[in-house]
Amino acid sequence: MIASAQNERVKLAHALLTQAKTRRRERKIALEGVRLIDDAIERGRTPDFILYDAAAIDYTRLAAWQARVRPERLLSITPDLSKHLSTTEQPQGAVAVFPLPVPDLPRQPRRVLILDAIRDPGNLGTILRTAAAAGVQVVILSPDCVDPYNPKVLRAGMGAHFRVPIVEAPWHESAPYCDGLAIYRAASSGDADYTGVDWAAWALIIGSEAHGASDQAQAIATQRIRIPMAAATESINAAAAAAVLLFEAARQRTQHRSG
Repeated sequence: MIASAQNERVKLAHALLTQAKTRRRERKIALEGVRLIDDAIERGRTPDFILYDAAAIDYTRLAAWQARVRPERLLSITPDLSKHLSTTEQPQGAVAVFPLPVPDLPRQPRRVLILDAIRDPGNLGTILRTAAAAGVQVVILSPDCVDPYNPKVLRAGMGAHFRVPIVEAPWHESAPYCDGLAIYRAASSGDADYTGVDWAAWALIIGSEAHGASDQAQAIATQRIRIPMAAATESINAAAAAAVLLFEAARQRTQHRSG
């Protein structure tokens, strides 16, 4: 049982949980909690190692990991180390280190989500989870977005990082990748209602409610679309807007298939 915070694997896991620079340098991420770890393994990812508190992980879960992960990659730690590693108020009993996901990008996408300066980790994670559920083929993050592998983003994403390709890219690369698609930008003062546009082949730009659309987002958008709102409401947050728009696109896609 590992009991020292100076253990090299414990130090690496802690750094990955707390430092974006370490995640980028090592090309690794740390997932905290049974659910995220299980989701990654079920999606075919192999952990470099799993640190677990035997007092917090039941035998059934441990046996399942033993069936999928080599024994030398399963490392028991003390409850105190579990608290040391945890990024939540209640330690979840397990942290696993995985290679950074390498996105498999479609060559000719028809459903692209572009996120423009989404800086709140909870919002970003929720949007990624929604994108995966709505059938988005790739999510592109502008340079001003929060790190998608921040632990708060990972928790809010609930495994979306392993279900939809996510790529960080500058605008000069995003625009050519979306060539041939209608590029919609969500805006409270949009030119058309979101239900009245064609969602056959599209890229959707969702920006920060607080900061507004960047100049780059405005430059590549071919149309601004709006979500009609009642009671003089000016806007809804980015995650809510993304859910409304992405599931309208999914509804139209389903309707066309059945029509």
